[in-house]
Amino acid sequence: MATQATPPDLDQTLMALADPTRRAILHRLSEGEMRVTALARPFAMSLNAVSKHIRMLERARLVRRRRAGREHLLSLTPEPLDAAAAWIAEHRALWTARLDALDAMLKAEDRAGTKTPEKKGGAR
Repeated sequence: MATQATPPDLDQTLMALADPTRRAILHRLSEGEMRVTALARPFAMSLNAVSKHIRMLERARLVRRRRAGREHLLSLTPEPLDAAAAWIAEHRALWTARLDALDAMLKAEDRAGTKTPEKKGGAR
């Protein structure tokens, strides 16, 4: 099985997903576009701290910002998640195939090793 090239932003996507606060932000944005202040409201941290998480998500291209006057509206962009999921699925299939082949080889060796060699010299 030939593997595809790593998606260009995979590292940033995975780093962004590594934090539970950022995952919670993405979950909230999965419900639709939100103002930054509304998005930050349930988190027990400052608006500045939430903004740092949002910037990391923007760098990973998981979140898009739209300005409407003085308001900043955020929305989820799922394409990096799709690319990461495809990469993970491909590698999972590759390793599953390799591990299945190893399992089959080890079982074959076990079957070959369980055959008892005939005793020489007769019974005692």
